[in-house]
Amino acid sequence: MTAILGISAYFHDSAAALVVDGQIVAAAQEERFTRLKHDPNFPTRAVEYCLRQAGLTAADLDYVGFYDKPLLKFERLLETTVAFAPRGFRFFAEAIPLWVKQKLFLPRELKAGLGGQYRRRVVFTEHHESHAASAFFPSPFEEAAVLTLDGVGEWATASYGVGRGNRLELLQELRFPHSLGMLYSAFTYFCGFRVNSGEYKLMGLAPYGEPRYADLIREKLVDIKPDGSLRLDLSYFDYCLGQRMTSPKFAQLFGGPPRPPESPLTEREMDLAASIQVVTEEVMLKMAHHVHAETGLKNLCLAGGVALNCVGNGKILREGPFENLWIQPAAGDAGGALGVALFIWHQLLNNPRTVQPRDSQHGSLLGPAFSDDQVEQFLKSIGAKYRRYPDDESLCTAVAGLIGSDKVVGWVQGRMEFGPRALGSRSILGDARSPRMQSVMNVKIKFRESFRPFAPSVMEEHVDDYFQMRPREQSPYMLLVAPVADSRRTDCATEMAGKSGIDKLKVLRSEIPAVTHVDYSARVQTVDADRHGRYHHLLRKFREQTGCPVVINTSFNVRGEPIVCTPQDAYRCFLSTNMDALVLERCVLLKEDQPALSPEEIAKYIQQFKLD
Repeated sequence: MTAILGISAYFHDSAAALVVDGQIVAAAQEERFTRLKHDPNFPTRAVEYCLRQAGLTAADLDYVGFYDKPLLKFERLLETTVAFAPRGFRFFAEAIPLWVKQKLFLPRELKAGLGGQYRRRVVFTEHHESHAASAFFPSPFEEAAVLTLDGVGEWATASYGVGRGNRLELLQELRFPHSLGMLYSAFTYFCGFRVNSGEYKLMGLAPYGEPRYADLIREKLVDIKPDGSLRLDLSYFDYCLGQRMTSPKFAQLFGGPPRPPESPLTEREMDLAASIQVVTEEVMLKMAHHVHAETGLKNLCLAGGVALNCVGNGKILREGPFENLWIQPAAGDAGGALGVALFIWHQLLNNPRTVQPRDSQHGSLLGPAFSDDQVEQFLKSIGAKYRRYPDDESLCTAVAGLIGSDKVVGWVQGRMEFGPRALGSRSILGDARSPRMQSVMNVKIKFRESFRPFAPSVMEEHVDDYFQMRPREQSPYMLLVAPVADSRRTDCATEMAGKSGIDKLKVLRSEIPAVTHVDYSARVQTVDADRHGRYHHLLRKFREQTGCPVVINTSFNVRGEPIVCTPQDAYRCFLSTNMDALVLERCVLLKEDQPALSPEEIAKYIQQFKLD
């Protein structure tokens, strides 16, 4: 037996992943255990979980891998400081203590994090090698082109290569400071959202605006080459100095200072979002065409933070030259932990790779699970009122009825998802047919901006009935945006006339208005019986009762918190929101039946009861 632990840490979304004899056994982000969103610290709890899942200790590990090379990253820090001297000195002075204390001595830090039990070597791969490995090795392709896109790793900001069998070769890269990810994040910052987490919001805001600044972006900020490579005019940006993303010159170009966080959104931000989204899609599509021309392959794998731009991904699939597309579900830094583990197994140890028809990532359901008995023990300990159903048939019939009667349902079952999307294991569900559900779930459940779109979960066998996708086309990881089928749209031209910005949200555009964005698009998750089991059963029951195989699926959390992991996390979130029902495995709780508890009492109960 060969056990390999991959780790990503110390920047954003630290995570651990365990591969045993080439099989992905477990993977999880540290934030899910510590409840600190995007926790960058050593993933102590995630490592403990992965080892426990396999029945191993750190002493049993054969290899430990880290997802990038800190010395190369430090080289970039030094060279950037010199290039921007003397302005870069302040950034360097602030960064150097952490590097000297921790990041330059990562083998020591990693072994300490493993309790001193692991005494073998630590393997370091380059950042984009980890991304590429996470994209290709679990994919359902024997051979494929690989494209990675993010802010920056060590030096690379994008790369492409070829994967064949158990080998991966990167052929070319784009280097810092020229970066599509940094360009998009600059607009995220300027529009008042948090960099490295608010990019989703910018993408969701884009359809409310018009791309009136797109030509200005191309003219002033970025020179885009036919192959998709680009050069930024750095006088408009400040990210090289580490202080902020944009310069005063950027603000002057776009008519004023950045939007203060939490302040009202204006037409400017909507138009900026639309404009940078158009430019980003253009670059992604040009890159895809170039990679196809260079490799001649029909399959493409994507990873890196920019690969979470599901609108751009959908454009590559519909308008690009590749027949098939597979995107790593944990495309950001967390996925690097899985990438380095698979890179060691296949690339360094030269072990064969067996391609699975759907993929080898098990639906990305790689986190902890809790039994019915564990759940019931917890619920009894806090005096919760619940009903335990004897089988999936009766459970799904009852829950489908709740959703169909306009109830908002928290749904926890099976293993937690690895990656940023809830995929039907830690989800909040609602009726996609409900005209009021988007606003209700955003404002009263998620406590977030009303413009944010929700994603549909649809039975895979009915995906082409509701969306412009091929019959049974797979999108299990919610990483593709597709238009709603024409047959499901409503004629709303009269209502839309004269409406702009957020007012567009009030117009009903389809039979499934709660998941139809203002541009008739939807971020689709397909649900199949093989990967999703009970969740697919629920959708089937919902279709039997309503005639519709689509429900809203959003992550089980409130704004500013990670997705829930344990039944305790879910129960706390359930009581602190206007959710109507909570499903914990086969136990169903109705809000109206629950004892009235203060936040302090809830916290006390949960602290007293611990689940492994």
